[in-house]
Amino acid sequence: MRDIVFTRGSGWIPSVVREDGELKLMLGAGADANHDPRTFTFPIGEGHRAVIQEDLARHLLLWSAVLPLCDDAGTRGQLDEDAAVALLDPVLLAAPADVDAFFRRVRWDRSRLVAHGADIGLLDRGQVCAAMRGATETADARRAQEHHANRRRARRGVVLGPLDTAILRYTGQYLHGATVPKRTPDAVAPALLPDVMRVVATAERACAGMRIGRDPRRGNRATDKRDWALMEAAVEAAVRRAHPGLADDAVRTVGFLMCSEAAARSRNAPMEDDEEAAGSGGARSNALTFTDDKGAEKKWLPDGPRGAAAEFWAFVGDRSAADNEVFTIEDEELGEGVQLHFYADSLARITTLRAGGGGSDPEYLVEYGLVDGLGDYRTLVSAFVRGGCAALDEHGPWIRDVAEFERARRRRDERRRQGEGSASRRRRG
Repeated sequence: MRDIVFTRGSGWIPSVVREDGELKLMLGAGADANHDPRTFTFPIGEGHRAVIQEDLARHLLLWSAVLPLCDDAGTRGQLDEDAAVALLDPVLLAAPADVDAFFRRVRWDRSRLVAHGADIGLLDRGQVCAAMRGATETADARRAQEHHANRRRARRGVVLGPLDTAILRYTGQYLHGATVPKRTPDAVAPALLPDVMRVVATAERACAGMRIGRDPRRGNRATDKRDWALMEAAVEAAVRRAHPGLADDAVRTVGFLMCSEAAARSRNAPMEDDEEAAGSGGARSNALTFTDDKGAEKKWLPDGPRGAAAEFWAFVGDRSAADNEVFTIEDEELGEGVQLHFYADSLARITTLRAGGGGSDPEYLVEYGLVDGLGDYRTLVSAFVRGGCAALDEHGPWIRDVAEFERARRRRDERRRQGEGSASRRRRG
């Protein structure tokens, strides 16, 4: 049998209950394996109840000190009642100076106190009792979130100016840098909004005409990482030149905003838009067959609703996976095809020199080429769709010897690794 003896407000502040005749403090904290809230109780005395009921500040300080013990219990463990009971006298009954000293020795949940109105400057100086003089029963979760975000930035050595802060608020990333950015002008002080919009305008000019295409190798809604990196670099460089006083966090959030918006436009556009950007126009009269490394097959017919390149990349988007990275386009009538090796950034073009028959096997000419990212793949696929293997001549060199091609591929990969290492060193410097 559990009866409520004292409760404060309608939030999560711990309540005093009587359970089987014994006074206990009851609080909800954390979650179990099913993500349902966990409830903990531990015994208190009548003197503790009186302080809890009469002194909001001490009540909140006790809550702050108990929460780390609840975290220790995790999703299934039991609250360490002895440790919880040991907090009662030092937090509720000791003199303020002794409480301050006690909080310098134990763990406590700072954000909980900040949410309930603690003076942050006094908390920083270790004066927890004085910091809670203006405490409120109602929590301000956003205040705690902003405080936590500022402490994270401080640990990174980041100092934001008023314009930096306004830009982060405009993109909705002041609290959480991983949040998808958006435009929220109402979150910015009116006096700073014109300056924010000037920075955004600089970013928009820097990426005008650029786009972030989709990358079907990672699914139908994935976007091209290389396109993203190019747009991000262009925006950040322009913003830094035009507004040299901005903090890196502010510059990055504007680049993130531009890239996120461009990626969203691409995801919501028809697949054909990517092929038009790759220059895959031109009619084709022959049927094509698409296959993957798992044996799946799809036919494309000239009178279909979609162009061949768009249909092929949709096929890739549906089928591509970590263990399925080889795709083929075949023109059976012409006896030609191309095979894309996504795992190796390479492509093979295959021409039938002699058809099989009369007990003899067909004879093929296989030539290999290196591919530099998704943009190259799109160009090569589009060229093949328009004009077959002959249309790929200008996109060489094409290497017939497998061993020679593997050497070329390893040299290319080594240059890439060296380039990535140099870029990493430049970023650190």
